[in-house]
Amino acid sequence: MSAEQQPRREVVTGVPRAVRRPAPGYAPARSEISEHTTVGATYVRSLMRSQLRAALYALGALALLVGSLPLLLALPAAFGGRPFPAEPAVWAALGAGVYPVIWLIARWYVRRAERNERDFTTLVEGR
Repeated sequence: MSAEQQPRREVVTGVPRAVRRPAPGYAPARSEISEHTTVGATYVRSLMRSQLRAALYALGALALLVGSLPLLLALPAAFGGRPFPAEPAVWAALGAGVYPVIWLIARWYVRRAERNERDFTTLVEGR
């Protein structure tokens, strides 16, 4: 065959087809929650349980931190130093050591709670 007898090739350009998404409509987990079924209650209970678990971890870490403060404050007197109010190291530990740790615990808790909610939303939306 010669070049004149071959069929002409055409190139079609344009926007690529979008990725197929599931049709909007029925989301089983969402309907289970809105209809107050046993399965919906289980979904909500699992979210509440995971949020409670994160809160208890944060509370435990804070209790451990604050509970150890009396021991920290008693250390200078135990080693023959001056009592609590006069010791600058104690004030430094309180000001520079405790508050950043409290901030880190709070930040961890907020990020964990947001992740729990995002996971729950993903489950409910079916994405």
